[in-house]
Amino acid sequence: MPAASCPDSNTIILMKILLKYTVILLMLCPASLPGQIEAGGAIQITIQGVPTGEQGRINGGYPVSEKGFITMWKIGAVKVVGVETDVLARRIESAYMEAEIYTSPVIQIVADSGDNITVQMVTVGGKVRSPGPKPFRRGMTLYQAVMSAGGPTEFGAINRIALFRNGKRYIYDLNKGEHKLL
Repeated sequence: MPAASCPDSNTIILMKILLKYTVILLMLCPASLPGQIEAGGAIQITIQGVPTGEQGRINGGYPVSEKGFITMWKIGAVKVVGVETDVLARRIESAYMEAEIYTSPVIQIVADSGDNITVQMVTVGGKVRSPGPKPFRRGMTLYQAVMSAGGPTEFGAINRIALFRNGKRYIYDLNKGEHKLL
């Protein structure tokens, strides 16, 4: 039997360099797990265990803010970044039960890059701190839309909010309680 040959010193040096670069490359590349929820991405939520008419209020795509939150009907802001989808589903179920909105909801969540989820937008303009398109959330009120744009500036008038819908202009006073719920 022939003796096993030993790699020469140049091959060993080359292999060490290649190994070092591979380790460095692996350290620099973020680990992206399937189903990982990321800021700026989106999640798809479906609910069962509630009346069919109520499912439409929850089911759909939710954009994840740059701070890592989504806004859910009746329970508000929910931190989603850094939470596994099954753990998040249980938290949302618990929040709906604790708020006595639903007695036995079953939530399913699918993380997405956001590319496949259509997000409806509403444009908030005028004397607000951050005018422009804002993500529309189910159950969003006129007051919440104004606040999503940073609220009124010192020149903004919360008592004369104009809503344009289907070519018509409507004026609302958001100081009035009943108008805050529009």
